[in-house]
Amino acid sequence: MINDVQNKLQSFPIKEFQDDLINWYLAEKRDLPWRKDQDPYKVWVSEIMLQQTRVDTVIPYFNAFITKFPTINALADADEEEVLKAWEGLGYYSRVRNLQAAVKEVKETYSGKVPDSPLEISKLKGVGPYTKGAILSIAYNIPEPAVDGNVMRVLSRILSIWEDIAKPKTRKIFEEATYELISKEDPSSFNQAVMELGALICTPTSPKCLLCPVREHCTAFDEGVQSELPIKSKKKKPKPLQMAAAVLYDNTGKLYIHKRPPAGLLANLWEYPNLELDSMSGKTYRDQLGEFLLNEYGIEAELSELTGTVEHVFSHLIWNISVFIGKVKNVNDTNLLPVTEEELQRYAFPVSHQKIYQIYKKADLS
Repeated sequence: MINDVQNKLQSFPIKEFQDDLINWYLAEKRDLPWRKDQDPYKVWVSEIMLQQTRVDTVIPYFNAFITKFPTINALADADEEEVLKAWEGLGYYSRVRNLQAAVKEVKETYSGKVPDSPLEISKLKGVGPYTKGAILSIAYNIPEPAVDGNVMRVLSRILSIWEDIAKPKTRKIFEEATYELISKEDPSSFNQAVMELGALICTPTSPKCLLCPVREHCTAFDEGVQSELPIKSKKKKPKPLQMAAAVLYDNTGKLYIHKRPPAGLLANLWEYPNLELDSMSGKTYRDQLGEFLLNEYGIEAELSELTGTVEHVFSHLIWNISVFIGKVKNVNDTNLLPVTEEELQRYAFPVSHQKIYQIYKKADLS
């Protein structure tokens, strides 16, 4: 397939394509905060935030994050708890843990300067081929491909590439194509232009072909198959998981929270005590939760009836959480952390447990 694409590129008007695309981008690009300059640190932060997250969602997070951690050194020296709190709500928390680990290495190994070598930058934790290409091209104007789903969608239509973009091996085809297509004079604008085209014009459904600046170069449009591309196999449906969680409070008004393990899903985030329910036990959700609190945490609590439910969808599973509120009666050497509601604001919680807290706040505890 790589040879097939190379054959197409031999007769493709590369220079005209570059000019039409870049001229459109320079005239129409969105005013985004990470485009104010070409600071490689800001480019890096924005690209990590934008993975699997909408631009409109990222903008306030980016501004707040850069205000709090304006430099490589500021992020490298920050307490992880503080960093996770700044990321709270963005999800995919391994992204920011990897980012902080990588900037620590940049501080120690490269004197706080993001390396401009493909080999060196690839060694940093969490920096894959896309992030490497984005930083090198956008910040350093080095003609490296930055291929993500957006880019593969655009190029699959431009060049009529009928390969499954969900398969990892397919990325190589698009990287090779980008090496041929990318502007050597302005790779920064070129890569951003392809991303912008995919975000605004060449969208997954109902692409706005009549507004496209490179329509005359698009094989899929010419053949009338733009809605059939890209080819993308469907992911497996996420597995549902029935859970129960308890918001525990005592006579002093303190709430009891727990820190997740340092590895795995939502590592090092805080949560309310919870468990996966056993549908075959014959016991009610409330009884299972009460036994769990006593056996796991040494806490006896007077649990309410079901107070609310929370659904949270991950890529591979769905949490269906039944929420109970419990007044603590006896505590026996618990490893839960009691905190005031004011202290609670210092800790980073996943979105699902932020929703659990909101259920607690609205509950009638009388």
